[in-house]
Amino acid sequence: MIGIPRQKNAIRHTPEDRIINTMIIILTTFVFIVTVYPFYYVLIMSFNNGNDAMRGGIYLWPRVFTMENYGQFLNDSKWISAIFVSFARTVLGTGLGVLFTCMVAYAMSFEDLKLRKFYYGIMIICMYFSGGLIPYYLTLRQIGLLNNFLVYIIPMMFSIYYMILAISFFQAIPRTLYESAYLDGANDAYIYVKIVLPLSLPLLATLALFMAVNQWNSWMDTAFYCTGQKNLRTLAYLLRDLIVSNETGVQRGWQAISDVAAGKMKAVTSKSIQMAAMMISILPIICVYPFLQKYFVSGIMLGAVKG
Repeated sequence: MIGIPRQKNAIRHTPEDRIINTMIIILTTFVFIVTVYPFYYVLIMSFNNGNDAMRGGIYLWPRVFTMENYGQFLNDSKWISAIFVSFARTVLGTGLGVLFTCMVAYAMSFEDLKLRKFYYGIMIICMYFSGGLIPYYLTLRQIGLLNNFLVYIIPMMFSIYYMILAISFFQAIPRTLYESAYLDGANDAYIYVKIVLPLSLPLLATLALFMAVNQWNSWMDTAFYCTGQKNLRTLAYLLRDLIVSNETGVQRGWQAISDVAAGKMKAVTSKSIQMAAMMISILPIICVYPFLQKYFVSGIMLGAVKG
């Protein structure tokens, strides 16, 4: 019997479908440009001559290409120290924050935990109501955390919001795994390390991403609690300080913009340094996010199964 080749069923688009598809493409392209172009603009301005950039008219690529902005940035010990402090607090703060938050969440995920409702109620109250900035400042001073690197780490080692997310995730793990481990003689520490954590990679990646971004971009704790130690200033704080300096016209360690207007031809200005600092500040997040993206959505969705 001679086989008759089957024709593939082509999807026929009506004129209305073509109009809708065209509108979707246009809207998606517009949103993409609006979202991505600000980052691209900062990138090209960071590679452009600072004095030339004051003329304006740069939109697609650097008009006078230079690497002096990054060279000036990396040759300043103040910025290098800030990068090191930001990196150290991000790594330590994220690791310890995920560790302690998940430990508490694992214990709170058991319904038969003694005084569980009491603990849970106290945490919820603390999450919604705080004593305020002044009592918090006095507490940090009392325990000796002012002008101390540990002020970046200890207060952020536990998060109630992330604990609630982790509790929902841990409760979704089948309890039969725990019961089988108990029958084999395993204790809670062994179950937590060998069973729970390997099954919680989406959750761990999600919490790590949230905490790392929060640590890396934090500047208020530097402004309030580390005023007496310049070597503890973070990259986010110095970047904000530079932006404020440009907006107010105050010179803080860099050549003011007024110098350019006065005729001093400088390849590097405070504005060009600001662009280079912004690119360096967002670079770690851009490099890390693609590796955690595959866990991100699943970690949020699985943690929200039991609200």
